[in-house]
Amino acid sequence: MSNEHNCATCAFFEDHKANTTAVPDDAGLCRFNPPVTQPEANARGLWPVVKSDDWCGHFEAEAA
Repeated sequence: MSNEHNCATCAFFEDHKANTTAVPDDAGLCRFNPPVTQPEANARGLWPVVKSDDWCGHFEAEAA
């Protein structure tokens, strides 16, 4: 996969929030799928944390 088709350039990547307080600088949330199961019944669901240079088969370019 080329560098121009990675999570950082995907329409579903959100780089300004994360699920935990300890997050690498190059991490963000993948918003393609719904949140994964929450750890407790009264907790919120968790979005998958991905690195900006990760990629998957759901890539969609950001709108210009």
